[in-house]
Amino acid sequence: MLPCAVPHPGTVDNTLNEEDRMQAKVKFLGHPVHQMLVVFPLGLLGASVVFDLIHQVTQLPEMAGVAYWMTVSGIVAGLVAAPFGWIDWLSIPKGTRAKAVGLTHGLGNVIVLLLFALSWFLRRELPTAPGWDATAAGLAGLLLSLVTAWLGGELVDRLGVGVYADAHPDAPNSLRWR
Repeated sequence: MLPCAVPHPGTVDNTLNEEDRMQAKVKFLGHPVHQMLVVFPLGLLGASVVFDLIHQVTQLPEMAGVAYWMTVSGIVAGLVAAPFGWIDWLSIPKGTRAKAVGLTHGLGNVIVLLLFALSWFLRRELPTAPGWDATAAGLAGLLLSLVTAWLGGELVDRLGVGVYADAHPDAPNSLRWR
C-alpha cells in the first residue's frame, strides 16, 4: 500500500493499492508530459482570441494575421498534447469520479479544438480580414477552454491524478536518482 498524494478528509485509510495509483503514465524528467504541454494550446488559442478582438476593433490586418497563426499553432499544440492526456485517462480506475471528470475534460477539449478549427476554416481564404463569425467561434472555444482547464485542475489538484504518490513540501527533486 502506498500513501495517497492528497489525504481525503474524514477518511481513516488514505492508502491506494499499487494498481490504483493515478500517476501520469508518460513523464519527462519526472513530470507528466500532458501537464507540461497543455500550457501551449491554452496560451496560443487564448491569445488568438485577444488578437482577433484587437483586429475587430482596430481593423489592423497584422492583428488578424497574428491571430491566424496562433490559431493554427494552438490547434497543432492541442493535437500534440491530447494523446498524452488520453494515455493518462486510460490508466484512471473505472467507476471513479476522476474517470468521469477526465472524460468530460477530454471531450470538452475536442470540442474546443473543433471550435478553433472552425475559426481557422472561416478565415482560411483571407486570414488578415476574418469576419465576426470566425472571431465568435474562437471566443466560444476560449470560453469552453476555461471550463475544461478547470476540469483539468480538478483532476490534478482535487482528485490527485498525475500527482507523485509521495508528494509533500519537502519531497526530493524529481531529477534526483534513487
